[in-house]
Amino acid sequence: MSKHPKPDTSLLSPRFWPVHIGIGLLWLMNRLPWRWQIRLGRILGNILYYINPHRRHVTEVNIRLCFPELTEHEQTRMVREVFINNGIGLFETAMAWWTPLHTLRGHFTLTGREYLDEALSQGNGVILLGAHFSTLDLGGLLFSDFYPVDAMYRRHNNPLLERIITRSRQRYFNLVIERSEIRKTLKALRQNHIVWYAPDQDFGPHQSVYAPFFGVPAASITATTRMVKLNNSPILMLAQHRKPDDSGYELELFPVIKPFPTGDEEADAARINAEIEKAIRKDPAQYMWVHRRFKTHPQGKNHLYR
Repeated sequence: MSKHPKPDTSLLSPRFWPVHIGIGLLWLMNRLPWRWQIRLGRILGNILYYINPHRRHVTEVNIRLCFPELTEHEQTRMVREVFINNGIGLFETAMAWWTPLHTLRGHFTLTGREYLDEALSQGNGVILLGAHFSTLDLGGLLFSDFYPVDAMYRRHNNPLLERIITRSRQRYFNLVIERSEIRKTLKALRQNHIVWYAPDQDFGPHQSVYAPFFGVPAASITATTRMVKLNNSPILMLAQHRKPDDSGYELELFPVIKPFPTGDEEADAARINAEIEKAIRKDPAQYMWVHRRFKTHPQGKNHLYR
């Protein structure tokens, strides 16, 4: 018998060929100058707006629910901008995976470091609250230039994409922790690590409470409260946005959320949602409104999207 295990060839089967081709094309386009990638992302976003009516409908519902103060014309324009930002976000994800960090220096800033430094001085680790901005992965790369950071994530259903995404994120994250690995998370916090965690998606009614998100009752997970209790770790928000003129990126740390936890899971969830909402309002179109944030509903799943 060979002493060396055979390589896993299952991910080379024909059903994964479209993913291989797509990732290969994305890698090639990542070789282009940064400005070209932004322009191509805008073109892609406009195309997706027209060819993906399902996601367009989801986005329209989200914008209508969360921004009732906007006129119909303004809501339609924001929906279009959301798709454009998601198109650009695909190229920004590729930047996070493959672009050398030193080539981006001088194009991003981080403010609010005093809040994180004070939190770290307590020695209990820090839970860095994140959200699903279109710049999500790129924000992780840029933030890693200032602090070592671990990241919690949700495992992808496609095993090939799961492998690619995890390996790519290991380039700039200290640890990549699947969200069910509680012991690994606790160990990181006890070692005074920064753990990045984004609880802003709808994971169903189990272990969730309804809390307002842009004034709309949303299923919000209670795991955030339990995570903070694990090690009495302070929690604060990190926001990241592409500048309006596309000249670079702004990362901002918010003050530590106090008091937290409060002893009331619904109040805790509302506080977390309010913090995320505050970050999103800096440029709402750069948030991933294409996701069904309100799919869990007392009158049935996807009630608001029918």
